[in-house]
Amino acid sequence: MLPLAHISAGVTLGFRHRLALKHLLASTTRDSTLLTLDPVKLHASGISALALDFDGVLANHGNTMPLPEAIAWLQRCEATFGGDSIFILSNKPTTERREWFAEHFPSVQFISGVRKKPYPDGLKKTGELAGVPLSSILMVDDRLLTGCLAALIAGAGPCYIRSPYVSYATRPVAELFLGLLRRAERLYVRVITLV
Repeated sequence: MLPLAHISAGVTLGFRHRLALKHLLASTTRDSTLLTLDPVKLHASGISALALDFDGVLANHGNTMPLPEAIAWLQRCEATFGGDSIFILSNKPTTERREWFAEHFPSVQFISGVRKKPYPDGLKKTGELAGVPLSSILMVDDRLLTGCLAALIAGAGPCYIRSPYVSYATRPVAELFLGLLRRAERLYVRVITLV
């Protein structure tokens, strides 16, 4: 899909789901990170499978492996959910990332061969592979108009990471762009809910 078509889909579908996005934004604290999620509490609340974005959620943009604290969190998730109930749903599923997971978390699967988020295809495939209803999947993403919107469209649970992992020292231009994009998404949600 062309980048402009992808952005257009996020804006259009975001408008349709503006009230749910507004509620998600209002209910998320500014310091929410991956580490604020307790796998045991998530499982106890009815979550059966996790769909995780990579950039911003498990590591800063462009890393080939999760950060050490994210690795420890993934180990806790694997102990709670089982590795076959954890999926990486990233719009950038690189070969290096796949190889790293194959070595360290071999039962965690990458979702590919589907339209990119915000389309719900990846979450539908996650549900099929996990053998669970979409309502029991939690999509963890640092973008409102990609992963969180895909979750709302699919009927899965969205978890918005408002304080993503960033590294201006290693990728200043990309991180600045993504930071501006995240702010623009939040502003867009606030503006369209005034309509």
